[in-house]
Amino acid sequence: MKKVYKVIGVMSGTSLDGVDLAFCIFIVEGKRYEFKIEACETVPYDDAWKSRLADLPSKDAVTFVKTHTQYGHYIGQLVRSFVKRHSLQPDFVANHGHTIFHQPEEGYTSQIGDGAAIAAECGLPVICDFRTSDVAYGGQGAPLVPIGDQLLFSGYDCCLNLGGFGNISFEQGGQRIAFDTCPVNIALNYLAGKAGLPFDKDGELASTGTLIPALLKNLNSLQYYHCQPPKSLGREWFEKEFQPLVSGKESSLQDILATVTEHIAYQISLCIPASVVNMVVTGGGTFNKYLISRLKSHAKVEVIIPPADIVNYKEALIFALLGLLRVNGVPNCLPSVTGSCHAATGGAIYLP
Repeated sequence: MKKVYKVIGVMSGTSLDGVDLAFCIFIVEGKRYEFKIEACETVPYDDAWKSRLADLPSKDAVTFVKTHTQYGHYIGQLVRSFVKRHSLQPDFVANHGHTIFHQPEEGYTSQIGDGAAIAAECGLPVICDFRTSDVAYGGQGAPLVPIGDQLLFSGYDCCLNLGGFGNISFEQGGQRIAFDTCPVNIALNYLAGKAGLPFDKDGELASTGTLIPALLKNLNSLQYYHCQPPKSLGREWFEKEFQPLVSGKESSLQDILATVTEHIAYQISLCIPASVVNMVVTGGGTFNKYLISRLKSHAKVEVIIPPADIVNYKEALIFALLGLLRVNGVPNCLPSVTGSCHAATGGAIYLP
């Protein structure tokens, strides 16, 4: 018997581009899932919210709690406006939140956006806080998208998402394997910011640069790349390990961008199993033409770029799916991916 679910997925990534909202229709029959994205949009962060979120990791506990609550009200207002503007009738909302801390090796992760505040604003049930259950069971709490790759995108050999961090997902030995590959937009946008730009459009600055062999060697030597999965990356790692290597003033910005782009393409290529024939690529980095050209040069597989709504809203779509799995009491975290000792059904539910 087919069942139909209507879910709004909400996503905010580490690159601070804005809030992605996707109204998704899921048709479920047994273990088979079909989907459609009926409406989607991104609400860019204004300067005030961008600054608050970027600065929050260094603030005191009271500021953190206040921002958590106020950000929840903000997300709830965005959902309410989205529903009204598109005349939607969703069953519930699945909100990823915005990651402030991610230290699974220390046993904690935190994505702000108070679920009670969201529900109060939009008048809908809200599922949020998807990562903490997996971390409580000793997992990385990331990446969570691979279960969506498995259920919704099984027609591809491999799934790659180029967001703030790159993550890759594929089947191996009858299990889903996935992990963060390297920093992507969090690094490229950080460097573009030095030129007063929000991002390097099409990789134009990077494409005019010259490779810096010593920098490329140092980046490729970072310890993370020599660790076996399960593993994941966070803002803290980027700021401590990666950022100091690319912050020097002895080289031109174009050369550093070219080198970082080469590093990203190379590291991703190392992560692709030899058995992979085709790879679907999504996320904001997909629009970086220079990055994609370097990726195609290194990765000897067919690179498939799907329609724009999938490229832009795949993560929002999959968090909508994670919410659906949570509502139905189905595990939505894969121990083969996160390294947890238990297949968790993550997510807290708040009723309006």
